Amino acid sequence: MSRSTILIIDDDPKLNDLLKGYLSKFGFDAISAIHPHEGLKLIKKQPPDLIIIDVMMPDMDGFELCREIRKDFSTPIIMLTARGELTDRVVGLELGADDYLPKPFEPRELVARIQSVLRRFQPNESNAKLKVGNVEIFPEKYQAQIEGNTLDISTLEFDLLLLFVKNKDKVLSREQLMDNLHGVDWSVFDRSIDVLVSRLRQKLNDDPKAPKYIKTIRGMGYKFIGE
Repeated sequence: MSRSTILIIDDDPKLNDLLKGYLSKFGFDAISAIHPHEGLKLIKKQPPDLIIIDVMMPDMDGFELCREIRKDFSTPIIMLTARGELTDRVVGLELGADDYLPKPFEPRELVARIQSVLRRFQPNESNAKLKVGNVEIFPEKYQAQIEGNTLDISTLEFDLLLLFVKNKDKVLSREQLMDNLHGVDWSVFDRSIDVLVSRLRQKLNDDPKAPKYIKTIRGMGYKFIGE
């Protein structure tokens, strides 16, 4: 199997060098950039398999950088938050980040997060196309379409959509969603589930007041009704 390429964008060159050396021990090819614009150039030249972004950077913070990346790429993103504040996590989710890790962190935990996020792209035993109404899911491509138009969604949003489609017409509680979606520290921040559902609704052009796809069941959770 080919080695996954990890791009680290952090304005701390010492941390970048330490992480590159550490990640190489686990079979990753790690490259780094100390400036967001340098990181964007690397992504456009050769998109990596995963991107690690520090939130606190000069000129362009991690949130703005995440927004710029999401304009053209669905590459999974892990954000490093210096404070680990809930507000940072809300903003990151809204911008399409896939996971978060507060500083300081154990390098081994970062490796575990990387492996968890990358596994979402790995083929599994159920790669057959799924279709509900005008929504089509292609698990092996990590791609979703509505009426043939590909949706611009993050890996976490895709996982949520796939979970909904597989459980059409079933009410899924927030606890069930948290149990089935891996990567984010849901136990610390369970409102992130609602943020994630809201983001997916936006991508589906779904009106929560008159839903075609995701219906809120008051006091219980959410249900995918298709169209």
